[in-house]
Amino acid sequence: MGRSFQASKAGQLKAEQAFKLKGCTQEYLAGTVGCTRQVINRFFARRSVEKRFFQEICSVLELEWGEIADLDLEEKEVDEIRRSFNTQEPIILNSHLTLESELAIVHLKNKLEYPNGLVPLNSHFYIEHNGIQSLCYETLVEPGSLIRIKAPKLMGKTSLLIRIRFAAENQNYRAFYLDLGGVEKAVLSNLDTFLRWFCGKVSDELNLNNRVNDAWNTDILGSNDNCTAYFNKYILAQIDSPVVLILDEVDRLFLPENQEMVQDFFGMLRSWHEKGKFNDTWKKLRLVLAHSTEAYIPLDIHQSPFNAGVPVELEEFNQQQVEDLAQLHQITEYDLLTEKLMALLGGHPYLVRLAMYYIAARKVTLEDLLESATTEAGIYSNHLRALLEILQVKPKLAQALKKVVASPIPVGLDSMQIYQLHSLGLVQRRKNEVTPRCQLYREYFQRVL
Repeated sequence: MGRSFQASKAGQLKAEQAFKLKGCTQEYLAGTVGCTRQVINRFFARRSVEKRFFQEICSVLELEWGEIADLDLEEKEVDEIRRSFNTQEPIILNSHLTLESELAIVHLKNKLEYPNGLVPLNSHFYIEHNGIQSLCYETLVEPGSLIRIKAPKLMGKTSLLIRIRFAAENQNYRAFYLDLGGVEKAVLSNLDTFLRWFCGKVSDELNLNNRVNDAWNTDILGSNDNCTAYFNKYILAQIDSPVVLILDEVDRLFLPENQEMVQDFFGMLRSWHEKGKFNDTWKKLRLVLAHSTEAYIPLDIHQSPFNAGVPVELEEFNQQQVEDLAQLHQITEYDLLTEKLMALLGGHPYLVRLAMYYIAARKVTLEDLLESATTEAGIYSNHLRALLEILQVKPKLAQALKKVVASPIPVGLDSMQIYQLHSLGLVQRRKNEVTPRCQLYREYFQRVL
């Protein structure tokens, strides 16, 4: 069997039953075993797991690993799988992958996923950001906790948020995810309208009676006070378990015309977080806020939630993560691919994964991809054109980016331009200066701006 095992069908059922009887979470199991949650997911999905982890998981579940492992897996399956794909190409085993790992990768050949923003929970291709998920899960169990997730677009914020929600629900918490990026402008017309909508939305999603119209008292209470009273009486008091409020794309509110509303709303969220430090009811509330970059609307230091709680910033993939992604896509010469892709794309999660998809699906070779990357015939044409369209309606911002891509050294811009370009994911910050996020953006925008 080499250095890894996967569970048999019967073994999988036994392991799932033992896991339920234990009453633990996947995070707890991963921590006890000393592996990532991705390894635990692979174990329960009957996918290849390193031998020492496989045996340790079975030990923690009080199972005999020999009764759980699929010991009948033989190399003859390679031929069967090859025939099922109607190909005579050899399956290349390398020093890092066992037979079972290679079989798992071959099975993925018919399960390639086109990258389209959110990476589904059950995706084989999700790559964890180093230590970040564990940090979020650990923070989530702390009473009154606040997690602030910051990253430009297409860096994996929403994919992480749905995993945080899944982890919360695994703990039997009540979790509510709200994408503020999709809120209608009419809802944002004033603070009172927005907070009424907000309270009603949370009530509906948590299957609670919507009492907004009955509870709102504008004669003696302001909008924030009404919202806080509503959460206290009609949401938190109605639920015995912790409540996780996940707000995605809070940048949607960072508009100059919303300045007063933004100050009041985020000031209220900060006050809820502070209440969670001493009030038993508010200790049940855990807040998760995700945004593309810093809030540029001025907020009082004592009222802003963006300088409290646990900060999380999603970085680009490192070399090892890019190599892991290449192996998951059954790309055997991943050393060369990693070097050349990272030279063009850095470790940008979406751009790298899109390249992996096209190469694994054999729709393009690495050489052709690199040669055509910045052209209208390249795989990034739609993505690049969408960014260009945004810039074309913002001439000053386009001129600012033109200056950045033309310079071999970091460029200083005003704070609003830095905010906007970083939010779009076009630049990386170097203190008070910026550089293009990757060579792809430099070459393309040098040509079209």
